[in-house]
Amino acid sequence: MVSRNIYFQLLFRIVLITLTAFGLAYFFLDKHYISAFFLLVLLIAQTAYLIRYVKHTNRKIAYYFDAIKNEYFTLRFPEKLSLKSLEELNHSFNMLNRMIQDIHLKKQIQEQYYKEILKQADIGIVTFNKKGHIIFSNPTVERLLNHRPLNHIKQLAQVDENLYALFETLKPFDRKLFQLTNERERRQLALKATAITFEGEELLLVVVQDIHQELDEKETDSWVRLIRVLTHEIMNTIAPITSISESLLKYFKPVKGTVMKDKLRKDLMMNTTKGLEVIHEQGKDLISFVQSYRTLLNVPEPDREIIKASKLLGRVHVLMGQHDEQAKVQLLFASEPENLELFIDEKQISQVLVNLAKNALHSLAHSEQGIIKITAGINREGKKYIEVWDNGPGIPDDIIEEIFVPFFTTKHTGTGIGLSLSKQIMRLHGGSLKVHSVPHHGTSFVMTF
Repeated sequence: MVSRNIYFQLLFRIVLITLTAFGLAYFFLDKHYISAFFLLVLLIAQTAYLIRYVKHTNRKIAYYFDAIKNEYFTLRFPEKLSLKSLEELNHSFNMLNRMIQDIHLKKQIQEQYYKEILKQADIGIVTFNKKGHIIFSNPTVERLLNHRPLNHIKQLAQVDENLYALFETLKPFDRKLFQLTNERERRQLALKATAITFEGEELLLVVVQDIHQELDEKETDSWVRLIRVLTHEIMNTIAPITSISESLLKYFKPVKGTVMKDKLRKDLMMNTTKGLEVIHEQGKDLISFVQSYRTLLNVPEPDREIIKASKLLGRVHVLMGQHDEQAKVQLLFASEPENLELFIDEKQISQVLVNLAKNALHSLAHSEQGIIKITAGINREGKKYIEVWDNGPGIPDDIIEEIFVPFFTTKHTGTGIGLSLSKQIMRLHGGSLKVHSVPHHGTSFVMTF
């Protein structure tokens, strides 16, 4: 409505100027110079008035937008004027000003609300630009990083040089662990970085969390599980030795005293021999068990080199060929992309893959159409991985948390250190080994590098 009135006002003035110009030309050509002079003065006045009208309107619009730009929302334009078009224009400006003011106030309230939430959060949050200038940091991150206030990541060098170096090299999607030690305490910090864009500037948002308590709980839980398995295995070995030793002792040392040499019977000697054989076998099992424990603790550092994933999978295919034929299971291999390369210890990673594949074969022992897929690729976070998937019965929920505990096994044979050893090898490679299983649908072990 306002723009239409201004349009008609401009059109009306332009028509008047045009008619005046035609009249001026007519009287001038007809040599009525006095009339032409008056029309010339009228034309100049109309042109000046048009310019003044346009400048006034433009100035008012520019002034209004400058006020909005500077967040000066108390500006008011008079709404009672002689010109209806300007009156409606001022009314529209005032109405738009009130709307923008309401939006601005709501935005400020919302911003204050979110800031208060971030201040009260139990996790640290910090954002900084490419030059290292910190845009925002909540009190929690200042407490965790032991520095207040935080204006630039270079200030972290005063806390710990390695902490500053870590922040300086952080990239989007990075996940890092850092142990911060001072004279009072030791903190285990978990850092996760995410890229964001704010007002056209690229920032890095880092979430910092103290996971010391969680690690303590996990460590305690792991010790409980390990001790439970160790006591179970040791008791299973020691119990027969104790029982047979007690029985043999009764043969040679009854209640009345020690049996004399001339009273030893043949059957007594045979039972003694069998009992000693059982004790010997149980002792060997116990020694084997201890050697397995030593193997787990003495995994050598990886001798890494760049290996093509297709070559690694080909080696595993050869190693698993005999087992594959015996179990009648379809074994599939794939590398995407085909030229994918891994910086690994080929022998150790082959050992892990063979162990995972054998476990998959064991789970498919009673399946008629068993399938095992070993796939190498790159995930969404740009990290290289190898996945071992099978369509077996899956791992029950009640034991899936126990499978990486040393010496835990559901098989009748084996030491139970295969998965824990595999996880240790992946840890030495700076990667991880995780499992996902859905009962009656399949199991997936993912090695991420």
